[in-house]
Amino acid sequence: MTKKLPSHRQIGLARALSKLGYCSRSRAAALIREGRVALNRRLIRNPESPVRFPLDTIEVDGSPIKQPEFVYVVMNKPRGVITTASDEKQRDTIYSLLPDGTPWIGPVGRLDKASEGLLLLTNDSEWAARISDPLKHLDKIYHVQINCLADDSLVARITREAHPKKLSVDKADDLRAKSAHLLRGGEKNSWLEITLDEGKNRQVRRLFEMLGVEVLRLIRVSIGPLQLGDLGKGATRYLTEEEKKDLDRALRRGRLS
Repeated sequence: MTKKLPSHRQIGLARALSKLGYCSRSRAAALIREGRVALNRRLIRNPESPVRFPLDTIEVDGSPIKQPEFVYVVMNKPRGVITTASDEKQRDTIYSLLPDGTPWIGPVGRLDKASEGLLLLTNDSEWAARISDPLKHLDKIYHVQINCLADDSLVARITREAHPKKLSVDKADDLRAKSAHLLRGGEKNSWLEITLDEGKNRQVRRLFEMLGVEVLRLIRVSIGPLQLGDLGKGATRYLTEEEKKDLDRALRRGRLS
């Protein structure tokens, strides 16, 4: 799915380049400091220089950057792939999975290297921020395989408030799931379904670590109303218009709640 950009307002130059879908904001800041970016034909070296977005003309290496359409992509991220544009260790990144010709898009939130499943990517940075905003309380559901047999006590503890030992008085770092239930169990391990509505860094893994349980696999299967479905590992597709509308409705409900 694609969508036209909105009317103008004033933002920083690096952010404007990112919004134009040219590159990430950090990469844009580096290009500006290298003297490769001009604003209205003037060379600028301050990434925070104000831009009347998208009215002003921005050039990189002498070529004007045109206003793109918004692009929304759904990916089934495989385990072992990192959620970044480049890696100094030469590890595989999610960008190696995108089809040739895909414009620059960034991930909406993160999945760590060992995690897999549903990942959204877009060049609509404001929409991405709303999806990731914990105050929107947009549910994200994970299927989690753990290294033990889950009983009712463990399932109950997952939804209670848990405190990291070193930060026991820091309420902002309390860990808990919105809900949890057993999917299935084997002889030595179990699969649980965990629902979060906050999205703290590595929240599921840290929560189970607090409970003394090892996570064997972690798969995100939904973001709000959007389901991973039968999308193959490493595969991508565009978000449909109806899926985008459903996500936007969910965000509005989160704002009103």
